[in-house]
Amino acid sequence: MSIVITGTPGVGKHTIGKELAQKSKLDIIDINEVAKNSGLFEKNDETNDVDTEKLQEILKEKISNRCIIIGHLAPYVLEKEKITKIIVLRRSPYDLIKVYNERGYSDKKSKENASSEILGVITYDAKNQFQDKVVQINVTDRSIQETVDKIKSVISGDMNSEEVDWLDLVTKNNDLKKFFVD
Repeated sequence: MSIVITGTPGVGKHTIGKELAQKSKLDIIDINEVAKNSGLFEKNDETNDVDTEKLQEILKEKISNRCIIIGHLAPYVLEKEKITKIIVLRRSPYDLIKVYNERGYSDKKSKENASSEILGVITYDAKNQFQDKVVQINVTDRSIQETVDKIKSVISGDMNSEEVDWLDLVTKNNDLKKFFVD
């Protein structure tokens, strides 16, 4: 069983993944750590670019049948055959902006990440790569334990994907300019 926890930066992937791994007694593979330790990060303005083809090759060797794989790059570097479920954590863009401010992200980087969450970019890309293995979970008003319990329900087949539509929420609040880069 290889479970992937992915989502936009700031949704809680590492927090949830570590808790789930501890309770499930599964190993963790942190995609960013693998890339960093393999020297695959290349600084580019405020971001780190990654050679996804090389990272994909490295990860092929590291993935076992009993692990939790964590990272926002998952849809771009993992193969469908090696994955049991891919959990996309979703979080309100209003919450994410606060997280990014706490992390010291620039306004541009904050908006890029929040707009990616609003548009569901990682969800879309995960569904293209993993089809029916993808499940979305809205973590906005959930505790860590509630989220872990939801993931366990997904793994056991007792829960389906949640529908998440931040674009509708942001549009209704007339906040498109707040989140999208000019």
